[in-house]
Amino acid sequence: MTFNDAEIGTLDFKKGDGIIPAIVQDARSGQVIMLGFMNEESLKHTLISNKVTFFSRSKQRLWTKGETSGHYLNLREVKVDCDKDTLLILADPAGPACHLLTDTCFGNEKYGLSFLAGLAEIIADRKKNPQDKSYTSSLFEKGIDKIAQKVGEEAVELVIEAKNEDKDLFLGEAADLVYHFLVLLEQKGFSLMDVVEILQERHAK
Repeated sequence: MTFNDAEIGTLDFKKGDGIIPAIVQDARSGQVIMLGFMNEESLKHTLISNKVTFFSRSKQRLWTKGETSGHYLNLREVKVDCDKDTLLILADPAGPACHLLTDTCFGNEKYGLSFLAGLAEIIADRKKNPQDKSYTSSLFEKGIDKIAQKVGEEAVELVIEAKNEDKDLFLGEAADLVYHFLVLLEQKGFSLMDVVEILQERHAK
């Protein structure tokens, strides 16, 4: 369920002696970033400031993530579980989330679909900071016509392999198509999340 300010009073803070766990998830990649704890005051502060703020159990005070490092967690959405005793915080990280300077408190390695978001970030960096030996940078240098052409070529090759029974070749062509599609999105100024949001809107109809 989607959370709003009026529902703060419905949360079960008593079960955790005034605090409830808050799982933070990267709104763009879906990757779990960290686990913190919130009391009613820190939740209200989060909603007002749009900066994820926890209650520090060790310091016994409110603690805004990034208050010293500048690596804030910019609030996107708050959701509540079915028992109303756990929060899911969707946020946009402004830098490494962990004090060890890793993307998450569970390390940097991305798994599953979150890897695609990480790959998209690398592609964006290759456009912003071109590298001489980078294939991705060379595509951006050649421009939209070449990038669109590569997407078309990879799509045709995927269709051809779909008619055969070689699993490795089929999946390899699928990977090539996804990669070049991400490059095309970046060149056009869009992200994978823009596409996901359209799919979500269609699914809701």
